[in-house]
Amino acid sequence: MIDSAIKHLAAQLDQFLKSTLSTSENIVVVSNLVDSAGNPIADVNNKVAMFLCGLERDTVAMRAGDGNTGRSFASGAPVFLNLYVMVAANFGGATYPEALRFLSAAIGFFQRQPVFDRVSTPDLDPGIERLVLDMENLKPHESSNIWSLLGAKYIPSVLYRVRMVSIDGVAIRGRQPAIVDPTAAIASNSEN
Repeated sequence: MIDSAIKHLAAQLDQFLKSTLSTSENIVVVSNLVDSAGNPIADVNNKVAMFLCGLERDTVAMRAGDGNTGRSFASGAPVFLNLYVMVAANFGGATYPEALRFLSAAIGFFQRQPVFDRVSTPDLDPGIERLVLDMENLKPHESSNIWSLLGAKYIPSVLYRVRMVSIDGVAIRGRQPAIVDPTAAIASNSEN
């Protein structure tokens, strides 16, 4: 599910950048900037890279499905995740102004369309209900920590929190109302 979410966002951004900047070349790639040994990945040069920087369990979304709303999940409660996704424009030297142009366009795109669902993007993975992007504010020391963890030098970038990604061992078949009348539950079970 995580891979589907990031690939979907990258494809949507790539399509937007291609049409906006009148190019047929793929601009956005889902990739780290460096390999596990710290060496730069060549396929990411002069591209906008999207990659996972971290994730956390979304406890607010968990509470919405834990029975407080009078509903329960048919297959057990999924784990709702917030993904921290970096959008980094990897252009250097004489092409550095391109990094700023592509990053500005990416920010503008996600500002205009912060929600991706099956209505706005019908090709969204069926296992994902929707993706909601929020730009994260990073203080200089937080940014420095992230780039140190990544093992790369800072390049123009923006960090987004992507909410509403859920993972479950089996597909969720839907939500069912919580049992209110115990005799109705017994009658329903005896019919099966």
